[in-house]
Order: sequence, then structure tokens, then C-alpha cells
Amino acid sequence: MEPFVIFEALAAPFDQSNVDTDQIMPARFTRQPRKKGYQDYLFRDLRFRDDGSENPNFVLNQSLFRGARILVGERNFGCGSSREQAPWGLLDYGIRCVVAADFGDIFYINSLNCGLLPVSLDVDVCTKLREQLHRRPGASLRIDLLNQTVTGPDGAIYTFDIDPFRKRYLLEGLDDIGITLQHEAAITAFEESYRQRFDWLFEDQPELLSQLPSY
Repeated sequence: MEPFVIFEALAAPFDQSNVDTDQIMPARFTRQPRKKGYQDYLFRDLRFRDDGSENPNFVLNQSLFRGARILVGERNFGCGSSREQAPWGLLDYGIRCVVAADFGDIFYINSLNCGLLPVSLDVDVCTKLREQLHRRPGASLRIDLLNQTVTGPDGAIYTFDIDPFRKRYLLEGLDDIGITLQHEAAITAFEESYRQRFDWLFEDQPELLSQLPSY
């Protein structure tokens, strides 16, 4: 994964509360291979009309917010079913951070696992940030994960909490496999020691195989 340390980018206000994972990534697209471009399915039923044309009222279709890489939401962002395709779609679209008052628990963990940073701030702060973004379309937010701060368009700084272990994941650009591979030398040493102690487990024993029943 790409490390997340300090990220400053165009932010878009997402005024809706209770944004569920089926709105983020409709169920009919969840079996599509990710390599085909999950960004095309993100907010599909909100971004597009029934005839396939863009919905001009949807915030990410508006010219000054089209390239947003940070979303500022309301309450309960990512509620609903536990599909990891929801944060995949956001990431593949280019969004690296979602700021909201709170998140669906499973969406929150899935986001951290794939490199998307969910930032929880007080609901009044989220409202203030969205109001500033509406007044100043094209404004940026600055997310400093190392110091756990969000800097708004007006320069105000807000702090957020994150689990230290998950913070390390993002700072170093690691996923579960990457964390495991950091212990590769110890794993290899254990395997070699185990093989030496229980060498009989690894010997070919055709006489035992011949005694197994056939079906």
C-alpha cells in the first residue's frame, strides 16, 4: 500500500448521513473483479441517472469537486453490510480519506486494512468543515496522520484518535501480509528448528502410505 503520512488534497462535502455500503458500492457490482475498475461503480446509483448520464446534483460530478480525494461526511458513514468493496471503490476513485462524525464499525476496519483513512471528528466540526467547503469550492484539507490532525480551509486544526497499531499500518504502507513478512526471518528460523526437532514428520514413509485404505 502507499504510505499515508501527510495528505493535502481537494475535499468535497458529502452532506448525507447514514451513507450505507450499498450506496457506496451497490451489491450488483461486488462480484466484479477489482482490476476492471471499481471507481466506475462508486456511488453508481447516486452519480448516474437511469439512462447512464451523470447526475449533475451529485457532489462529485460538480466541476469544482470532481477531483476530490477527501470526503467530509456527516453521521454513520459506511453503515450497512460488511463489504470490503466499498472502501475499494473509494480508493480506486482516488479518495484516501473520509472525515465523518462516526462510521460503520466494519467499514472502518475494512478501510484501514486497505489504506483508506477514516477520521472521526465531532459532528459540529464536520458540519463546520462542510460549510466551509460549500462556501469555498476547490478548497483543500490537510490530514497529518503522524500528528493526528486535520487542518481545515480556514487554518483551524482538529485532532483525531486512531489505534496505534493501525496508525503504523498506514504510516508504513503495510497490510496484514506486509506486517507478517516483517517477521520472515523469525518464521524461517522456527520452521527450520521445527523440521530438525521433528524430522520424522518430513520423511517419506511409503510403507505407511501403502497401509492406508483405498476408496
